[in-house]
Amino acid sequence: MSVPRSASPKSSGSPSARPRWRTWLFRGALLALGLVVGVGVPYFYVLDKRVRAEFDALVWQVPTRVYARPQPLVPGTRLDADTLLLELAAAGYREDGGELPGTWTRDGKRFDIATRAFTDLEGPVPGRQLSVLIDGGRVATVTDRKSGKPVDDARLDPARIATLYGDVTEERRLVQLQDVPSLLVTGLQAVEDRNFKHHHGIDPWGILRAAWVNTREGEIEQGASTLTQQLVRNLFLSREVAWTRKIKEASYSVIIEARYDKQRILEAYFNEVYLGQHGNQAIHGIAAGAEFWFGRDLSALRTQDMALLVGMIQGPSVYDPRRRPEAALKRRNLVLAVWRDTGLITAADAEKAMASSLGVSARPGVASNRNPAFMDLVRRQLARDYPADALRGAGLVVVTTLSPSAQLRAEQAVTGTLDKVQRKDGPALQAGLVLTDTKSGEVLAMVGNRDTDQPGFNRALEAQRPVGSLLKPMVYLLALAQPDRWSLATPVDDAPVDLVLPNGKRWNPENSDGRSHGRVSLADALMHSYNQATVRVGMDVGPERLAELLKVLAGLRAQPNPSLILGSVDLSPFSMAQVYQFLASGGEIQPLRAVRGVIDAKGEAVSEYDFKAAPAQEGDAIAARLVTLALQDTVTRGTASQLVRDGLGHLKAAGKTGTSNDSRDSWFAGYTGSHLAVVWVGNDRNEPTGLYGSTGAMRVWSSLFAGLPTAPLDVGMQGLEWGWVDAEVFATTEEDCDGARRYAFVGGYLPPEHVSCRSNSWLDWFRRGGDDRRDRRDRRDNRD
Repeated sequence: MSVPRSASPKSSGSPSARPRWRTWLFRGALLALGLVVGVGVPYFYVLDKRVRAEFDALVWQVPTRVYARPQPLVPGTRLDADTLLLELAAAGYREDGGELPGTWTRDGKRFDIATRAFTDLEGPVPGRQLSVLIDGGRVATVTDRKSGKPVDDARLDPARIATLYGDVTEERRLVQLQDVPSLLVTGLQAVEDRNFKHHHGIDPWGILRAAWVNTREGEIEQGASTLTQQLVRNLFLSREVAWTRKIKEASYSVIIEARYDKQRILEAYFNEVYLGQHGNQAIHGIAAGAEFWFGRDLSALRTQDMALLVGMIQGPSVYDPRRRPEAALKRRNLVLAVWRDTGLITAADAEKAMASSLGVSARPGVASNRNPAFMDLVRRQLARDYPADALRGAGLVVVTTLSPSAQLRAEQAVTGTLDKVQRKDGPALQAGLVLTDTKSGEVLAMVGNRDTDQPGFNRALEAQRPVGSLLKPMVYLLALAQPDRWSLATPVDDAPVDLVLPNGKRWNPENSDGRSHGRVSLADALMHSYNQATVRVGMDVGPERLAELLKVLAGLRAQPNPSLILGSVDLSPFSMAQVYQFLASGGEIQPLRAVRGVIDAKGEAVSEYDFKAAPAQEGDAIAARLVTLALQDTVTRGTASQLVRDGLGHLKAAGKTGTSNDSRDSWFAGYTGSHLAVVWVGNDRNEPTGLYGSTGAMRVWSSLFAGLPTAPLDVGMQGLEWGWVDAEVFATTEEDCDGARRYAFVGGYLPPEHVSCRSNSWLDWFRRGGDDRRDRRDRRDNRD
């Protein structure tokens, strides 16, 4: 009998015996792999194309910078110590030894200055260590301190006066990696990303190390993100705190590291890194940071300066050295300690650097728009070559004619004088001022608002106001250009005038004092600004010739009415400066200019605005000299004589006051051997101010020239000759005759007659009983 087999359990090694979780795990892995291949690969393919396109097309918007003119430091240049200090301050120089670029020190009359390198129209200008001796209001000597040799062509690098931004207000100077100091390159990696040379965009071990170091030190000493991640965050991503952003950041970083070398990444980092804020100006890039915080070029940074910049990367607002110096100092010294510990600097160098001050400049080394009135003129003159937005963010350098020290003195003269002459019950006074160089036509300063820093309506450039007597010298200029008919000694009848105007109305202008003065010389008529005499001269010359002269000198179109002779035309201070430049330059037609040129990003001049005036024609130069001599008399003995009482007689200035009807406008135009200034004072509502030319605008001029280094006016006598003229008869006489007066004449055009107060002997004179003088009066009456 057979025994049946009992049922036995399945073998544990059979497929049916496998746990189900392993099956699901396997299937999940396959699914994940499929997702990675099916989704991740296309995602990275698309992302790779996008990142490469964005990085390859990476172009930073670099602002266009506008600079003043470089201050010449040439032996013989008129420059006093106070003016030099103003120029140094405007250019951001610091009193700090005179060894580092952008610093100076003083010992009595000697200034030791370390200038910064810059680029001017003719090319690069190297920095120098100079010793400048100022004596007697002039540059006495300039010596190169390294070589000990005299220098005859030194200049201070110019002050930056404005910045023209593009779509974004970002301050940036592009640099190549080879121009960045090696300590900055290696020191940045030591603090922010020690494994930069070896990782591929993300660095897990670096994150762990940074976390350990920062925990040990109690503050952020090392960054957790790689430099590539930081660059991606600044260039392409928002500041949103989310996992999706972190994933994008890591993905971008890996792709960039795979596609570009480390040098390219570092260079982009140094040009993009954020290093502070000034108002709405964001400071980006290591070069812009060096200028903003230290007022120096990258190449002139010290070890401690570079350490501060690297330390600030973690938080420019937290470690702001101007607002939070203690935090900034502590952070800088931590960076120096890291550099010491990693062998980048020696222990001695680290100790010395840690003991130094922060050394940042007191004022940020950027400027948005310091001189709005002057910048209006700059934009107007550039508009001929550059459309309105072509300059913004274009990375150009605009070099102008502005003199920072003269501009500051002009602003102080306007605000200080208006505060003094402003009446409590009077209208709010405003002013416009234009200061030029009489030799070149360069505009050195411009004020268009009593509140000098405020943009808006520019009274110097745009205010059209009645010029009054300021136009009279042009009338006399036209007369004196006819030496066979007119001279400074020619008698003019200052008596009531009765003219019929083109509209049929009668015109009877009166003198400002309400009196007539009889027969006066042409020089006295101008010196005392007699209206009636001027009208007689102007009608002889012809109003149409005066209108044509204004068109030639300044492109102005004026109606040739008789009233034009007394200045019944509305012009701006800038237009009047253009007119007076003809007199101040000695008869040259000089277009006033505010722009010297434009330099591109490569340092090459692409536009130059050096409008060289043609030499003055001989007749124009002689007539201009005669008018200038009369205007010098206006300052010494006429309506502008207060300038002599102000202590400015040594300047031998020529000037003319002007006042419109009811004292609504106060004008003064005056020039020395090197400067011309035209000033207008009035109010925007055209109300009477109670000011005359001598009590308003001329006081502004006096305040400006009291501190301005300027040359006395030497008219010169080319083409002229002097002659003594009888007081009562238009005839030459002897110097010692009673009432004889000395006048300048065009050579060969002295009065044809000669009368003498001398007798052959004292007995002849006694016998005639002094009839010589009576006979001369009779001859004069017969001529009339």
